[in-house]
Formats: sequence, C-alpha cells, structure tokens
Amino acid sequence: MNVDAIVRQLDSLIEKYTYAGLALSDRQESSFRASAMAAIDRLAPSDSAYHREREAILQAPYELDRAKLDRLMGVVDSLREAYSVGAMSPIQDLIRAEVFDDFLEMAEHLLESDYKDPAAVLIGGVLEQHLRKLCIKATILTTTPDGKPKRAEAINGELASKAVYNKLDQKSVTAWLDLRNKAAHAEYGAYTVEQVRTMLFGVRDFVSRIG
Repeated sequence: MNVDAIVRQLDSLIEKYTYAGLALSDRQESSFRASAMAAIDRLAPSDSAYHREREAILQAPYELDRAKLDRLMGVVDSLREAYSVGAMSPIQDLIRAEVFDDFLEMAEHLLESDYKDPAAVLIGGVLEQHLRKLCIKATILTTTPDGKPKRAEAINGELASKAVYNKLDQKSVTAWLDLRNKAAHAEYGAYTVEQVRTMLFGVRDFVSRIG
C-alpha cells in the first residue's frame, strides 16, 4: 500500500468522524474508537509517539469516553499529516500475525459487550487487509489501472482463481464481506450477534490457515 492509499484511508475516517458531529450514539462512539485504535496500530510504527499517546489516552483517569475519542482522533489526524508531508514511509507488512490476533481479540471483547456492529466492521477490516496481503504474495495487483484500490470481493475472486484458497473458502469470504458491508452501511437488523460471532471464528481460522 502506497502513501496516497494510506492518506485516503485516514482521510475517510477523519471525514466520517467530522460529519458525524457531536451527537454520537454509544454504538457510534465504540465504532469510531475501534477504528481509530486500529488505524494507529496498523499504520504507526510500534515504538512511536503515536502508540504511546494512544496508551496514555486510554489509561487517562477521570476523562469522559467522548473526550478520549476526540483525543484518539487527534492522533489519527497527526498520523495522517505525517504521511501526507512525507515524514513517514508506508509500512510494508501492515498487519502482522500478532496484530491480527489483537484486533480479533478486540472484536471478541466488543461482542461480549453486545456491540455486534463495530465488531463486524473490525473483523471485516482484518479480513480485507489479510486478502490484500495474500495478493502481494501471489503477485496480484490490489489496485485498478487508474490507481484506485480494488474492491475486496474482486480480490477474493482473483485469489480463488489462482488457487490461493479453494472455492469453499471463497464463498465464506464473500459471506463475511457482505456482513461487514451491512454493518458499515448501518443495516444493523440484517444480521445477528450469533452471525458476527460465527464470522469471528471463521475469519480467525481463515487467517491462521491461509497465509
């Protein structure tokens, strides 16, 4: 993933948060908090000021959750600025195996707290990044001729056609991506917490088997 793609990802998160405004539901706060933490974990060097600030924010006593979220988004904004001015190089291996585990554990915690919707988005994000990592190994382009990121389902088809995984796995990935898209587009009644839990177990197994 090049710098422009990283900046676009961070811009998208920042724009969504700005558009959401002040009146966030508990579900929205949880979703943005998970997205902000995931962005910092994926795109900032592990031993950096961004990670240290993230931990300081999460551990700050007597601070409202919304205030912590605003500060986390400030870290995301700073990270975006660093990439945009060329102060940071893209991280080639965006999500290592141990980071996958961290994100999926976070999603499991959200599920246990009855936040199925941000959990579905987070699990889907892990899945999509793993698909793109598989593409690099299989020498499959992850961008279209005009430089835009390919859709995850298109990548899924190409990986299966190159026998990176079988047709049964391809069908599972299609179902997981569909659930993630429903969660991302606020179709919260279209799936159940049990379906998200099944997705979690399935993605965890898929990531461990197909690498």
